Amino acid sequence: MITQQIKTAIRDIPDFPKPGIVFKDITPILKDPILCDNIINAFVEQLKGTRIDVIAGIESRGFLFGLTLATKLGIPFVPIRKAGKLPFTIKQRAYKLEYGTAVIECHTDAFEPGQHILIHDDLLATGGTVTAASELIQEMGGIIAGFSFVVELGFLNGRDRIKSISNTVVVLAEY
Repeated sequence: MITQQIKTAIRDIPDFPKPGIVFKDITPILKDPILCDNIINAFVEQLKGTRIDVIAGIESRGFLFGLTLATKLGIPFVPIRKAGKLPFTIKQRAYKLEYGTAVIECHTDAFEPGQHILIHDDLLATGGTVTAASELIQEMGGIIAGFSFVVELGFLNGRDRIKSISNTVVVLAEY
């Protein structure tokens, strides 16, 4: 049921951000507070039994449901941001993109070593950013509890890239 609700709400934007790409726009979901609540409840249900001490959301759309999920679970939320966006002492991780590189960062006091961190983002594509976030969290002493995504583009095989990090991968709608 939640899968169909999500797929009905998402709109396809052809040729964005470049020709040949069909962008899955989740912003229509945000106009529906009942659907947003249903999404959070679906994550809570599917993550039952998973030890999660902290949720780390990847900039920026990972903040949308990541913070709400953390609040619902009564645990801290940690933002994983692009370089230069966090004001305190940070740890960085560079990673490769299709064309070039990017850098993500996290505050050094975001969580304690040994805590179990769920990494959340809106969409799993190739898995590059979420893999870099995992490596950053592990370098800082965190344990990857798993991953959660509203949408997965299965044809890009991102799950294959991250399943060696954690077998817990929750996806609510797959294309």
